[in-house]
Amino acid sequence: MTPPAAWAHLPFFHTTLPRIETTLQDEGGLVLPPAPLVFAALDTCPPEAVRVVILGQDPYPTPGHAHGLAFSVAPEVRPLPRSLSNIYKELQAEFGACPPNGDLRFWAAQGVLLLNTALTVPAGDAGGHARLGWSDLTGQVIESLSETPRAFILWGNHARSFARHLGGDDHLVLTSAHPSPLSARRGFFGSRPFSRVNEWLIAKGDTPINWTTPEARA
Repeated sequence: MTPPAAWAHLPFFHTTLPRIETTLQDEGGLVLPPAPLVFAALDTCPPEAVRVVILGQDPYPTPGHAHGLAFSVAPEVRPLPRSLSNIYKELQAEFGACPPNGDLRFWAAQGVLLLNTALTVPAGDAGGHARLGWSDLTGQVIESLSETPRAFILWGNHARSFARHLGGDDHLVLTSAHPSPLSARRGFFGSRPFSRVNEWLIAKGDTPINWTTPEARA
């Protein structure tokens, strides 16, 4: 796994990644996403481009689904994972529209860092690498991004637990229930995270995120 050049200064890549790579080699078996896509979220969003951070947990454990961005799936995947389907229901409620498929790379192209707190998963074993050490990277990414005001979307207790890494002032930090089927009706639906991020960006003179239409990267 090649560290993304723009983030290679983080201590994780020297202290923790070698141990993770050794563990994965010893485990054997199919690991998702494919190695070239493990750091796709960070490759797509260098630090200076990040405007919004959305934290996920770990990649989808179904082969062919995960491609390195939290909540996103390859464009041909049907049906959508249930959490993503609920995200799209909220987008529909907020904007009257949602993306045509589950590929969120057009969000990343606008500076939305879709970062999972574990970047690998054994095929068929959700959460199987949650304790592998990936969370060290998440903490360091958040700390480094705290130097400038940014929007952070933290859904559910797991994502909220990383708020302790936030420093600095003037961030927008949005928390709610997770969009999973078990909790979406306990505070995710109706929380308007995407509209609120755009309102915050506009208020600070920045361009809003186009959340719904891949062809129009506003």
